[in-house]
Amino acid sequence: MSQLVWNGLFVGSFYALVALGYSMVYGVIKLLNFAHGDLYMLGAFSGFAMLGALGGLVRSQSLLALLLVLVATMLVTGLAGMALERVAYRPLRGAPRLSLLITAVGASFALEYGTRAAAGADPRVYQVRLGGTTLHVLGARVTVQQLVLVAIAVALMVALHRLVTSSRQGRAMRAIALDPVAARLMGIDVDAVIARTFFLGSALAGAAGVMAGGYYGKIDFLMGFIIGLKAFTAAVIGGIGNIPGTMLGGLLLGLLESFGTDLLGGEWRDVFAFGCLILFLTVRPTGLLGERVTERV
Repeated sequence: MSQLVWNGLFVGSFYALVALGYSMVYGVIKLLNFAHGDLYMLGAFSGFAMLGALGGLVRSQSLLALLLVLVATMLVTGLAGMALERVAYRPLRGAPRLSLLITAVGASFALEYGTRAAAGADPRVYQVRLGGTTLHVLGARVTVQQLVLVAIAVALMVALHRLVTSSRQGRAMRAIALDPVAARLMGIDVDAVIARTFFLGSALAGAAGVMAGGYYGKIDFLMGFIIGLKAFTAAVIGGIGNIPGTMLGGLLLGLLESFGTDLLGGEWRDVFAFGCLILFLTVRPTGLLGERVTERV
């Protein structure tokens, strides 16, 4: 039982990091950015390229090298998210929602197959593979590297929550989410705030991509597709647009997958996860911590 809980929390921390980007963008401009999972993939490949450039440091100090690359990758994927918003989404901000959704799907395919053209279709093996000493905690087998990765994920999520709730930038985000026209009239640079929102969400996805590459050891150009859908599922379960709810949804989805895999077998893992999405949409469409809102006309 303890092992299942730990496995679920570990995987759920990755889901939560990626899901936060979905939730932030949807909360601010009501856009389902289906290209977000591919920024996770882009982060994994950016980390792979940077680790290759570091060379000897990777062999001597693998965890330190991974942490340095993680920070640099967050910058790269954050800028990529801003570029995506500027090129693909900003010109269509006043267009019907369906146009934006189709554009997001197109951007997803562009990132996937652009990466395939640049890096090749074959899976790549990460230069750093985090194994490590195994500890026994409350009956669960836990490695030091797992603890470090979970600690990094939690630190990033807490920092984001404090930024949104306690900073000037966070207040601007919440004002735009409430009423973008009124926010603009009050002197808020709406375009700049939305661009920074994309930067933050994309940076978190890139961090998750590097950590997943270092832990699982293999990456490919389609790796963002499934985790993107699962991150969306986590955001819906927790309450899309609600940051604490999204974190909770990611952890809960990880736990559901862990226990579902133990009960039904690994081949049913994705079926179980998306079945939970259907259940939550049926029973509680707003998610665990989401609030019902009245559509303004």
